[in-house]
Amino acid sequence: MSSSTGSNKLWGGRFSQPTHELVDQLNASLPFDRRFARHDIIGSIAHATMLGRQGIITEADAQAIVAGLRQVLEEVEGGTFVFDVADEDIHMAVERRLHALIGPTAGRLHTARSRNDQVALDFRMWTREAIATIALALLDAADAALRLGSRYATAIMPGYTHLQRAQPILFAHHTHAWAVMFLRDIDRLADAYRRVNVSPLGSAALAGVTHPIDRQLTAHLLGFAGTSSNSLDAVSDRDFVIETLAAFAVIAMHLSRIAEELILWTTSEFGFAEMADAFSTGSSIMPQKKNADVAELMRGKSGRVYGHLMGMLTVAKGLPLTYNKDLQEDKEGFFDAYDTVLALLRVLPPMLDTLTMRPERMATAAIGGFSLATDVADELARRGVPFREAHEIVGRLVAQCVAHERTLESLDAAEWAAVHPVFAETPPDVTLAASVNARDIPGGTAPRQVALAYQRAHDDISTWRARITDWTQALEQIDAVGSHVHR
Repeated sequence: MSSSTGSNKLWGGRFSQPTHELVDQLNASLPFDRRFARHDIIGSIAHATMLGRQGIITEADAQAIVAGLRQVLEEVEGGTFVFDVADEDIHMAVERRLHALIGPTAGRLHTARSRNDQVALDFRMWTREAIATIALALLDAADAALRLGSRYATAIMPGYTHLQRAQPILFAHHTHAWAVMFLRDIDRLADAYRRVNVSPLGSAALAGVTHPIDRQLTAHLLGFAGTSSNSLDAVSDRDFVIETLAAFAVIAMHLSRIAEELILWTTSEFGFAEMADAFSTGSSIMPQKKNADVAELMRGKSGRVYGHLMGMLTVAKGLPLTYNKDLQEDKEGFFDAYDTVLALLRVLPPMLDTLTMRPERMATAAIGGFSLATDVADELARRGVPFREAHEIVGRLVAQCVAHERTLESLDAAEWAAVHPVFAETPPDVTLAASVNARDIPGGTAPRQVALAYQRAHDDISTWRARITDWTQALEQIDAVGSHVHR
């Protein structure tokens, strides 16, 4: 039994049999592409405006369509628009409502346009906003990382390689690394934004249109930097989806790495930090437990985002030009990846702002594990000993200390002189402060360099915030498209 007849479809003229109800269910994208409602309407307003200016439809019809679309937009934004699952997608949902409002004139809206270039347009408009929103959230996350470091500006912690204590670093140097990761993510998104910001409207189904349209006008009205150069590519290209998903995946990876460190630091074994109760959970059976569940979710959800990227790559890998229905699978995963990354980025700043670090515990760990051995080798090299020889000397020294349960800091002047004659007069300064202060080069962990790095990071954040604010303001102005048309 079928749910409708072919003649009830906007494309039903060719068909003599109705689609099966299961096909209708499988075919429908309205449950998820309704997110495009505002973009679809604004894109249609720009299209109708262009049709009227070009004389492809009359001025009166263009005015009626624009007025009707603005009413539909008000209904969408006011929450009164009725989404009917009988409509295949958001395009048909809007067009049906427009027809109910203004009658047969609504049928002129689709002149010189296909759902192929229409959905490509909607998706690009939505993706621009998604990129801007994620970029602003990344800036907030970078700010939070720097705030955390600034609260513990003099704290020293062990830096790690292979998850083994390696060399002492400022805690602020570590959190600055998080901020740098986020700033790099923003730069990656900005690069993707440039390629997203191209209008496909006018490509129609795949070959362009026979009407004298003005593609530059619609691109200008919708805030695009330019128009696509090939109609075949324009309707089938989802590189911008894959590229943005890839950027989301890298963000998720960075968040997962940070989450892993927070999880480790809050364990009893590390004891470097304590998570606020508001960002922790307990156990249903063990009353003493305080679990870093929020950080664990942050770590775990990275796999979800990766999956959506791999899913989209798989969908696109075998598609011949041009549009294929497979591309209906481009949206749900993208939307979910966006929602997931945005939720994680929004929870990170308050979680970091309420994190309590334990500088004494970090300092004790930083001095342990012979983390100052490299400083001793460097000191030998500065005093003329070839570094490879110095490395071997200090390696033997560490082995001897381990065997006798000694530390480098416990050695006296005579013992240092026995290590190498160059230490006879002046033993090395084996302290945490000396270690971090010695690394006074750009990018290093010395307090002076970290302070300079923080200033540069704050400057970068301010620059990016101004640039992204320009994006968002420009995108907000697009909502006014058509409000001044034909007046």
